[in-house]
Amino acid sequence: MTPTIDVVVPVHGKWELTAACLAALAAQTVPHRVIVVDDASPDDTLDRLREHPEVQVEALGSNRGFAAACNHGIAAGDGDIVVLVNNDVTADPRMLEELVAALGAHPRLGSAAPLLLRPDGRVDSYGLCADVTMAGFVRGVGRTPEEVIASPGHRLLGPYGAVAAFRRAALDEVGLLDEGIFMYGEELDLALRLSAAGWGCAAAPDARGVHLGGGTSGKASATQRRRAGFGRGYLLRAYGVLGSFAGARAVITEVIVCAGDLVLSRDLASLRGRSSGWRAGANTYRRSRSIPGVDRELGFVASLLLRVGDRRG
Repeated sequence: MTPTIDVVVPVHGKWELTAACLAALAAQTVPHRVIVVDDASPDDTLDRLREHPEVQVEALGSNRGFAAACNHGIAAGDGDIVVLVNNDVTADPRMLEELVAALGAHPRLGSAAPLLLRPDGRVDSYGLCADVTMAGFVRGVGRTPEEVIASPGHRLLGPYGAVAAFRRAALDEVGLLDEGIFMYGEELDLALRLSAAGWGCAAAPDARGVHLGGGTSGKASATQRRRAGFGRGYLLRAYGVLGSFAGARAVITEVIVCAGDLVLSRDLASLRGRSSGWRAGANTYRRSRSIPGVDRELGFVASLLLRVGDRRG
């Protein structure tokens, strides 16, 4: 039986990006339903969306963040497969077909990661990996598609948030995105929880699209770095990392990262974000640290190098 597909597109303004995203989704080779969640856009995006009867529009009354918008869209559908797509992604026509095919390889595959490219043709992302401190990194950044396919690098944990395909049954089991994180880190948390529950992730190298990056918060802006820092602090506490065998490594790493960010950006956005996230993390439940998808061979120096390469929008 052919699985049904829901495509959830969270938006917060930037109609020109959304229009291009919807046009690309309309050209997909498999049937699907598009659910656009307007997260209180500050422009006329909602009015323009209502001019597209082929799209299911869900409007939030206030700006609740990426996780909440995605969760609303997921709950509004009933497809067997859910694909989250940022509005700054232009999907190749076969992207959905290839993602569904990848998930069909085994019933315990809970997610699939496409090969996203930057406008210059280099790799934007090929899923996420994570080290023992539960720090997540985007795989393949800046390499050529051929290089990444031939040698993917670190172990695949889950999909990157710009385009992420999930089996609804897996989401029903582990829960949706944590709305305690406004933006950045929520897809890593979901990937960690899926892995802890025994769900795998499939790489889909022929599922492709172009991701502009930084379309909402701004590439490497203070807002982006603060929000990313919040997610990091939140997950450090949610997973009890500082009380684990990896605690000392995590502390040293975060000191280096925050100091480096202060020197490069001349502000305390990353540190303030981590502090806020750590405090907020006290209000969530403690996650399992028994996660098969974590790459335990990803060492301290390698993780730092990935942090440098991952300083992006």
